[in-house]
Amino acid sequence: MNSTRLEAFSDAVIAILMTIMVLELKIPHGTDLEAITPLLPIFLTYLLSFIYLGIYWNNHHHMFQATKSVNGKVLWANMHLLFWLSLVPFVTGWMGENHFAPLPTAIYGVVLLCSAIAYTILQTTIVRHHHGENALLAQAIGNDFKGKISIVIYIVAIGSAFIHQTISHVLYATVALMWLVPDRRIEKKIETGEA
Repeated sequence: MNSTRLEAFSDAVIAILMTIMVLELKIPHGTDLEAITPLLPIFLTYLLSFIYLGIYWNNHHHMFQATKSVNGKVLWANMHLLFWLSLVPFVTGWMGENHFAPLPTAIYGVVLLCSAIAYTILQTTIVRHHHGENALLAQAIGNDFKGKISIVIYIVAIGSAFIHQTISHVLYATVALMWLVPDRRIEKKIETGEA
């Protein structure tokens, strides 16, 4: 079966998650800078999470541009990814509301880690489905060094939350920066049509 419905559903879920996050931003009670100062941690967490959801949406789109067909396993692997992404608004609010306390910061990392693992599982499931059909994606991914290093950084960030939360935040932002530009490996393979 083709992936059109899966892509449309995933796009809708990610759009809803972004909307939920923005609705959680509280309107300040006042008109001066002091009124918005307490909201700064919440806004910064929202900004990071918005970027993460945008990265997942963007790379998900590119991955499915290189995918010729899907099966039930791919559909369930995609649902697994969407499950972890659906927790992003919750952990975003929790970490922001508690001003980057250790446990919410670590749990935020756990959700990012599980999302990354779920994305890797989805990628692998697509490549294994009709191996020849999805050869373009397999070639583009290669050994997926960027994906593997991201998982390692998340693990370090989760542990760092109990030492100094700033380390965790820098590591979360580092992974986001690594993935901010859409995955060029897939774009290049699609542009050249190599398979």
